[in-house]
Amino acid sequence: MALLDVNNLSISFGGLRAVDNFNITINKGELYGLIGPNGAGKTTVFNLLTGVYKPNEGIIRLDGEDITRKSTIEINHAGIARTFQNIRLFKNMSVIDNVKVGLSERFKYSALEGILHVGRYFSVEKEMDAEASKLLKVFDLDGERDILAANLPYGKQRKLEIARAMATNPKLLLLDEPAAGMNPNETKELMDTIALVRREFDMTILLIEHDMKLVSGICERLTVLNFGRVLCQGETKEVLSNPEVITAYLGE
Repeated sequence: MALLDVNNLSISFGGLRAVDNFNITINKGELYGLIGPNGAGKTTVFNLLTGVYKPNEGIIRLDGEDITRKSTIEINHAGIARTFQNIRLFKNMSVIDNVKVGLSERFKYSALEGILHVGRYFSVEKEMDAEASKLLKVFDLDGERDILAANLPYGKQRKLEIARAMATNPKLLLLDEPAAGMNPNETKELMDTIALVRREFDMTILLIEHDMKLVSGICERLTVLNFGRVLCQGETKEVLSNPEVITAYLGE
């Protein structure tokens, strides 16, 4: 069954057609890759899916619900979470507090209760600590729970960003170039982390990535974008051996 169904999605910036008639269907539990040369429109698609941009045309459905013109917060509540190519953590907050930020929409108390530490404050904070600790354990970050996020190695900062995204309890996780800036050992650990997220949370994942070893190692199907249009879609092995795809990446 399709979890994400996107039809004829298009957006223009001035005279530039950045994404043109983009279509994609991702099934529940699938690990799907969106690839293409630099400037192909991949991150623009992510920004459309998460409400950062509003399309000129097209429809986005998540689990049957039309989310096309919803706000970023509404889309997150509907079940889409994302990470970014450039890691965006609260670097002067502890590891566990970064995860608790992701939990904050699910565990609530009033501003007054928070300021005065009364009412539901202590019970909710206890619940959040317990839930955040469980997530950190899954990601093997429980040993660093109290250190500042800025002091984590790069690979663990990426894992923390994914853990924080998972704290929002998404249906679909979008990963924007998660291996960017990683060495081969960190990339291998990231592949294991993505596989773990899929297994432990029965998660549907869409990722943008330039590391073809990572893509070929974990993605079942791919869509290739070139100049904002879909160049090719299908099983990973077939797509990566397509001459048009090779030409788009390497040139004539």
